[in-house]
Amino acid sequence: MRYQQRMARLVERKIQQTREKLAVLGARDEDDYGLVLPPEGFVPELPVRDENGSFAGAYAWGKNFRYLMENHPVYIDPDDALAGRWMFMLSRMRLGYKLYRSNFAFDYSDLVPLQEKYDITSGIGKDAHFAPDYEIGLSFGWGGLLDKARTALEKFGHDPVAKELFEAEIDAIEGIQCWVRHLALAARDRALTEYDRERKQNLIEMAQVCFRLISAPPETLREACQWLALFNMASRTYNRDGAGGQLDELLRPYYERDLAAGRIDDEDAEFYLFCLLLNDPHYYQLGGPGEDGRDMASPLSFLILEAAAKLKSSCNLTIRVHDGMDRRLFRRGVEILLENKLGYPRFSGDKALVAGFMKNGYSAALARKRIATGCNWMSLPGLEYTLNDVVKINIAKVFEVAFQETAEEAAPSLKKLEACYIRHFHLAVETVMKGIDFHLAHQYRNEPELLLNLLSHGPLEKGLDVSHGGAEFYNMALDGAGLAVVADSFAAIEQFVEQEKSVSWSELAEQLRADFQLPGGEMLRKKLLSGDRFGRGGGRGDFWAVRLTEILDQEVAGKRTPAGYRMIPGWFSWADTVRFGKSVGATPNGRRAHTPISHGANPNPGFRKDHALTAMARAIASVQPGYGNTAPWQLELDIGYAKTDRAVENLMALMEAHFELGGTLININIVDAEKILAAHANPELYPDLIVRVTGFSAYFTSLSREFRQLVVDRLIREAV
Repeated sequence: MRYQQRMARLVERKIQQTREKLAVLGARDEDDYGLVLPPEGFVPELPVRDENGSFAGAYAWGKNFRYLMENHPVYIDPDDALAGRWMFMLSRMRLGYKLYRSNFAFDYSDLVPLQEKYDITSGIGKDAHFAPDYEIGLSFGWGGLLDKARTALEKFGHDPVAKELFEAEIDAIEGIQCWVRHLALAARDRALTEYDRERKQNLIEMAQVCFRLISAPPETLREACQWLALFNMASRTYNRDGAGGQLDELLRPYYERDLAAGRIDDEDAEFYLFCLLLNDPHYYQLGGPGEDGRDMASPLSFLILEAAAKLKSSCNLTIRVHDGMDRRLFRRGVEILLENKLGYPRFSGDKALVAGFMKNGYSAALARKRIATGCNWMSLPGLEYTLNDVVKINIAKVFEVAFQETAEEAAPSLKKLEACYIRHFHLAVETVMKGIDFHLAHQYRNEPELLLNLLSHGPLEKGLDVSHGGAEFYNMALDGAGLAVVADSFAAIEQFVEQEKSVSWSELAEQLRADFQLPGGEMLRKKLLSGDRFGRGGGRGDFWAVRLTEILDQEVAGKRTPAGYRMIPGWFSWADTVRFGKSVGATPNGRRAHTPISHGANPNPGFRKDHALTAMARAIASVQPGYGNTAPWQLELDIGYAKTDRAVENLMALMEAHFELGGTLININIVDAEKILAAHANPELYPDLIVRVTGFSAYFTSLSREFRQLVVDRLIREAV
């Protein structure tokens, strides 16, 4: 109870900052980051830009980041245990290279025609999307990391590329140290004018912590939380990185030492954790098996959950569900999900994830270390470079190309359509692989990973950027998007064109080109909508969804790019369901042109009136690619479900059944339809409403109207 009022004030300030960001920055269809607005009139002028107004290469990134950190406005809240907030994103301060369609400074125009044809998100030039090993930073501190960078410069300085890289690493670290010093001075100065005794003491301790962390590694729980927050804010400032780690295990030694020494009690610990989670919604895992298979849940795991329960803000915790887990952690996570209705925690399935990753030739011990650290993705912290969640093929577009080609044949057939789809999907995958090779060959000269290099095993030891040979493992993620649209379209053609013969290939093609606007079009569209669908159970829609997963695996799983990088498949669309839909005309499942595609591995919303949860659990489990990446289940539960008898037990049983069937990850919203609709109409009246949009949670009011409508349609039509 000592911290209750401080927590309430911090949450209220967070809501106010969200209002301010919306007013100044407008809607943003992405995570709710810990970013706050800079002081009015403060506009940083980066020292290094090229003739395009952009910048590339280690030298430019190092100098610009150092400038940002040395000149970064300080943020001190006397109620907060931790100093600082981030205010700028360097990767979005580039003006772009219009010739090459992106912030990538090298020409890949030979790949563009097929990328556009199949609506491929190539990942070229994309940053972060792999996980750091925070233990490196917690062990060395900024001073130790600086010594490592200087040693690397001395060792590899004969190589001009390595010399530039490590000089930039030194710039980055020294810039961060300057910023931490400014935070310490600001906290100390603020303490001099603070009259509230509790706040004054907090500011004095905050200053002491920051002064110490300029160079030294953390020793206490508060210092460890502050160090993590500092790295997270710096990494966000550099390039939006948001991957976390196994938070309970990272902080457990500090917590246990502080408890044993009598420095803190559980209430202190919970408050420090609350402030860390409030500082930024990074992705953290709780529980799960260690390398030896034993459960990692500890008293600190529960404290983190309780801190999150009090947060009342966006948060991205994932509980790893496995056979030997402490079921109290599982239960408490479900209780918090149902009580707070804020879309967290999430839940991942250890069994399928470990077995799947082992199919790539890795050990069970290594597979257990691959944890939930992003929207839909798993990663080996500090060991693996992946491009998670940024490389995607819009299979609805691939299907459209294949359908149009097949329909023009003299004797079109479903068999020919399937073969045509496979041929075009193969070309799309080949294009993706070439793009990945191009990215890995050039990214170090475009945007080196100066921050994540520091917390990876290899870059400073090998003299190489993590994107260019510095990582130990390269497992490149490729997600398909639009599964249900394509499965339902194949099923509709099979049922109405080939079996019933109630519509011809030519008539269907003509109506699709016209978006069902020709005479009889709406009647045909309703017929197509009435056909068998993925998720109904045992029908042709389910057959085709499984078949599409087989094709995905055949073309991706176990394959390597021309340069030798391993590919791993998944089903996920992130927040791109709207954007992907805009490139695709009407489809044979009755979907209108340019409307959103289906979400991830989920069936299309609204077709199933009985809302059978077990059918959904089986359907999504049946389409898991099965090689260690996820095909998440996005589950919407009506608020009434949370109030039913045995809601906790039933939801736990449902999730365990899904994981036993092969499921990998579950994101859950508790939906208050009345509140959602009211907030959609008048978002300014609901500044604290949070929804799990997809892998990430966000303030509903921060989403664009178009994206809010998508969320409304999905949540309310699917709420069980």
